[in-house]
This record gives sequence, structure tokens and C-alpha cells, in this order.
Amino acid sequence: MINRDLFLKLYFWLQKYIVPNLQYSQTIYERVLKEYCHSRIKWLDLGCGHQVLPPWRFQQEKQLVNLPKLTVGLDYDWLSLSKHKTIQNLVRGDITQLPFSDNTFDLVTANMVFEHLNKPQLQLREISRILKVGGKLIFHTPNKIGYTTLTAKIIPERIKNKLVYLLQGRKEEDIFPAFYKINSPSEINRLASEAGFKVVKIKLICSSAQFVIMPPIVVFELIWIKFLMTKIGKPLRTNIIAILEKV
Repeated sequence: MINRDLFLKLYFWLQKYIVPNLQYSQTIYERVLKEYCHSRIKWLDLGCGHQVLPPWRFQQEKQLVNLPKLTVGLDYDWLSLSKHKTIQNLVRGDITQLPFSDNTFDLVTANMVFEHLNKPQLQLREISRILKVGGKLIFHTPNKIGYTTLTAKIIPERIKNKLVYLLQGRKEEDIFPAFYKINSPSEINRLASEAGFKVVKIKLICSSAQFVIMPPIVVFELIWIKFLMTKIGKPLRTNIIAILEKV
């Protein structure tokens, strides 16, 4: 049996010495959410799944989702919705045809969801429809040319599912097809403009290493991440946080 706690201790020791200023991308995403969540808004989280934030941020998530005057979570997968514990207003629905009236929400978010969009142009227009003018869309998604995405594309599905479980503890029922059709700054800019959004910010960020339980490999991964955090390596960073505004 894998002793994940031991591997984590070793990993954080290595990270401290190789990339001391590295932050988990979910930590950065949570910080962005806190900037835009307040008591006067209506917030819709798309693909809310089991949780909005990582499981160990459960108490912080509860505080965050209870802050707006209305928070709604939407997911197409009923099993995921049935396990959600923080958002009270849960809806089963499809991003292609959202079950809400025009101009309903002030904020729409999506955490590791947009890589699964198969018709991003249509789906962005639908999100624009239910957002108020001036409302924000914030999403966190993998970078199309990041090493984690490129690796995921070349690994056969039957092997990928086992590897994801080994590295992240995610079961096969929580792994969905990815299309990466809105996963680069150029694609985001183009599709946003076509759907009636202006781009407020596109942040290319790094995240924690993936091969934590494989110490020899994780050393090389951390060295690569250190390069990604330079100006030259920026386009190849693993994650994107985009902030769009309906105009």
C-alpha cells in the first residue's frame, strides 16, 4: 500500500529547495474567487461536481458559497451532484442549454471544467445569455500545451484512468472526456469576442507536481516547473485562469 503522507513530506521538502515559491493552482484559483465573491451577487458554479475547492478546503468552501445572496451549482453528472455538500441549490443541467432566465447571474465560475467543453462557442454564448451585463466569467483549466495536457493526450485511456487514480486518487467515475477546445490564450480571446465577452485577464500559472509518489521522476518535474516559472517558460505553464466580462 502506498504511504502517501510519507511521499508528500518528501515532496514538500524537495519543492522547498527546488521551487520554493511554487503554489498549487487551486490555491491561486481560490484567491481569485474571493476577489469576486461578495454578499450582493448571484453566483453560478458550472460543473460543481463533488466540491468547488479541494476536499481539504471544505470549511473555507462553506464560507465562500454562503457569502453571495444566491449560490447555485450545476452539473450534468447526477452521481457527482448527489455527493456535493456545500452548495444548497443544486441543478442537474447541460452547459449547452442552461435552465436559467436571461441576465440572472453576476458571476459564473468553472473549476477544471472548460477542457471538457465540446462546443465552446455555443456554450460561451449560453453562459453570456444568463450573465448580467458587466457580469464576470472566471474559469480555471489546463493549458493546451502544458506538459500535463500533452502527456494526458498521448496516454491510452485504459492506462490513463489507472494512472490518474494512482497519482490523484480520482476514481474512473470522476474522469470525463476532454477536448481542449478553449485551452490556450488565443482560443480564449477569439471565442470570448465571438460570444460577447471582453477579456479582463488571462493568467498562465504553474501548479504542484503530479508525480509526487514517484520521487526520482518528481525531481525532474520540479526542475521543469522551475523553468516554466521563468519569462521564457511562461507560454508552457500548465494552467490557465481566465476572467471574462460580458459587454
